[in-house]
Amino acid sequence: MTEPPRSQFLSLHLIETLAAVLPVRDENAQPKSLVFGGVERHMITSQARRRAERVHARNRANAGLGQLKGRSMGVRTREWALLAGRELESAHGWDRDRAVVTARTVMEASGLKFGDPKKKTVADLTKVLIFAPADAGVRIAGHIVDRAAEVEEWRDTYLEAQARAEAAKKTRRGTRTKAAAAPDAAETAVEAAPAADLPPLPKATRDAVLLALAPRDAVDIALYGRFLAEIPDSPNVDGAVQTGHAFTVHEAEQIEDFYAAADDAKLDRRRNALDFLDAADDAGAGMTGYQSLISGTFYRHAVLDRTQLRINLRVAGMDEVEAEKAASEAEKEFVNSFVEAFPEAKKNSTASTGSLPALVLAFEGERPYNYASAFQKPVDERALSAGGEGPAGPAAVRRLLRHHTFVSRRRSDLRTTRVLAYDPEIDLLLGESGVPESLVVERIEDLTP
Repeated sequence: MTEPPRSQFLSLHLIETLAAVLPVRDENAQPKSLVFGGVERHMITSQARRRAERVHARNRANAGLGQLKGRSMGVRTREWALLAGRELESAHGWDRDRAVVTARTVMEASGLKFGDPKKKTVADLTKVLIFAPADAGVRIAGHIVDRAAEVEEWRDTYLEAQARAEAAKKTRRGTRTKAAAAPDAAETAVEAAPAADLPPLPKATRDAVLLALAPRDAVDIALYGRFLAEIPDSPNVDGAVQTGHAFTVHEAEQIEDFYAAADDAKLDRRRNALDFLDAADDAGAGMTGYQSLISGTFYRHAVLDRTQLRINLRVAGMDEVEAEKAASEAEKEFVNSFVEAFPEAKKNSTASTGSLPALVLAFEGERPYNYASAFQKPVDERALSAGGEGPAGPAAVRRLLRHHTFVSRRRSDLRTTRVLAYDPEIDLLLGESGVPESLVVERIEDLTP
């Protein structure tokens, strides 16, 4: 029997409870928040979630695990010139300075902007993060080696012209300063020579750089997209994944945790002190401070546009059969990452990355569906006997399922609903809520048909 065609959009909804964590923070090291339903809620931004999911999938693929093992993946970094230089140095025996200067100059002439050359820490870094296939640096280095004589001759000419242009700029700046200080002398001021024209990068080399940085067949770029405004003729990608900010279903709850860190050397001296005066000198903590921690039950949501994913893979050069196979694998890995991945901030002191969701709801539709409105009214965690809804986790699951059932009766395109629970109490709740056993799955890979 032929299976019915799949819908364009796969909607994922998740309820998870976290205790004493700080997955993301603002510029003041405080938890991020939003106001929704008239109260403040804690928020885990979509940027943090997407990066965690993308890196999780990439690491699995690079380790030979998951659906995308063996597939090309992307890296988002400002260090492409350094990576290309490192390849020139390690694989082709170039001197380090020669390698990095050549790679940086070639990429700069392609249209990318680099940091202030006077600051060593940023001179060889692009001003923006560039999301490109992981082998981009290797490809750029390979082209430079293949055309070393031509590229190095151009590089020397380019750098000399650049130095002349910088000197002319300083001269003009000095002339303007003198003219401003002595207006009467302005008429006799000699206008500085115009900046020297920079020689264009040879077309073959520019094409090689653009091809190396192009999305090509990197599956995670097809999933999450990329935007590179600095090079107009470098292709951008509209991502196939839409991610919402996660937020607590109840009012924000935050604590300021005071901590005291011990100084091991000081404690050893105190432990071996010969009298109480020596011990008193080494009393007290090594350092103290405060850290903000949050707890709560979060609603999280993302959508996969299957049509856009296939378009991205076809544009990357795959034929229809290969694009279909890659898209199917990417979808399964995306669902796995949505459930498994977690931002790693404070992971060692809070064990946050070990969290599992209470419930995952997945279904298809002809448009995206966001159920944030189910939690516009904050969950009232008072006991049921006191007029509340009870603990936030089960209460949120009941609301989410009720909301989905209500919408499903009114939207004929919703289909292939699946639910996955990682909490035994929630598993019991599914039976009490009347969720058919045929819709309840026990493995992530069964969330999509």
